[in-house]
Amino acid sequence: MQGVYSRVINICENVDWDKMDSEQKDTIYDKLDQLSSNTNMSIYLVQIRVYQGSGDIAELAYVYPSDSERLQQVTKNQLDKYVKSIYFGQKLDDNCKMITQTANYSMYNVYDTRVDSNFLELTGKMPDNYWIYLRSNYQSIQESASVSNQFMLYVGMIVMIAGVFIMYFVSNQYTKPILRLAAHAKNMQKLDFSTRYKDNRDDEIGVLGNSMNALSDRLEKTISELKTANNELQLDLQRRSEQEQMRQEFLANVSHELKTPIALIQGYAEGLQENINDDAESREFYCEVIVDEADKMNKMVKKLLSLNQLEFGNDQVHFEHFDLRSVIQSIVNSSDILFRQKEVTLSYHPDEEPIMVWADEYMIEEVVSNYVSNALNHVKYENKIEIKTIRKGDHVCTSVFNTGDPIPEEDMDKIWSKFYKVDKARTREYGGNGIGLSIVKAVMDAHNQKFGVKNYDNGVEFWFELDVKSVD
Repeated sequence: MQGVYSRVINICENVDWDKMDSEQKDTIYDKLDQLSSNTNMSIYLVQIRVYQGSGDIAELAYVYPSDSERLQQVTKNQLDKYVKSIYFGQKLDDNCKMITQTANYSMYNVYDTRVDSNFLELTGKMPDNYWIYLRSNYQSIQESASVSNQFMLYVGMIVMIAGVFIMYFVSNQYTKPILRLAAHAKNMQKLDFSTRYKDNRDDEIGVLGNSMNALSDRLEKTISELKTANNELQLDLQRRSEQEQMRQEFLANVSHELKTPIALIQGYAEGLQENINDDAESREFYCEVIVDEADKMNKMVKKLLSLNQLEFGNDQVHFEHFDLRSVIQSIVNSSDILFRQKEVTLSYHPDEEPIMVWADEYMIEEVVSNYVSNALNHVKYENKIEIKTIRKGDHVCTSVFNTGDPIPEEDMDKIWSKFYKVDKARTREYGGNGIGLSIVKAVMDAHNQKFGVKNYDNGVEFWFELDVKSVD
């Protein structure tokens, strides 16, 4: 309101109302009308003359507005109160409270009972007894402000709710990828590299996701290499442990097996040296025992070396295509004298057609030879040995059967172990050392083929299988 007062002073400055023509007044009125309209405020310019004694208004002339319609908006009584208050200090009514007062103007808060409304009013002096009277209904302003405040409240709530949703969706654009990255990191912590960050983004989150994918790939590859190296190391340690165990077992068994023949050789050699028996027959017997024990030792050492090479993988399997019949026939022919010495009846009826197999011929000859030798050493009762070859699809099964005592069930799996003997006394009698069947097992394992033993009521049958190829 003070600003409106100042602008009215500026408009009416140096204006002589008595000397102005109608056109000049209209110009002033237009400016005041515009100011009143723009500020929603009633503006009055009044020339007042008062009685000095009583303070009553002697003459009141409205300069602006000058039309009778507008004059109805202002009451002479209200102006009279202000004049008396200003000139004579008369107390205003309770419904009229002064807000501020200066040398040039006074401003009031007025409750107008006539219209039941609150107004802000300002009276200000001008030269030549002219007064400015400004009147504004601030209750409407309050109502407008209240409506405006409610409107702003609603708008603010709508904006806040909209802002919450916008913030939610905008933040999701960043929080969801970050949560996915966090889950990816937790999986990596658990050494689970199956998850991937798949969002295609060009910002910092996308760069971080791609870096974590690269890190995951690198960790997976590194851990895989470490596991492979660790597994190879464990296998190597296991092989070393097995080799050391085999070496110790080999030395223990060799020492045990050589102890008896060495003791016999030493005893009979000392007997010859000391001439315990002077007759030629005794010396010849001593020499035969020494030669026989030395021969057994020689055979055992050769078999041990052969078995050692097979078990340690030094003796490679050389697969070749050969006729199994010729191998069996060769062993039968070379063992013929042994069959006759033990009065063994041999039954072997080879096929008319060649039995072509894929295997290492030298090793298979060792297997057949050990089976035949084992049968000769254990044949009893009817003294029969039977050798058979039976085709089974892509395989041929070769078996060697001898009459005699069955192998005890508890020894069926043990007979393939080195130096294991079911009947130690009988084994010593025929010069066995428990290595032959170990060689069979090593050879068949090297060929990755099946082998085994089966008990019958009247004897035992050993068998093995080989891949066969028919001759066109």
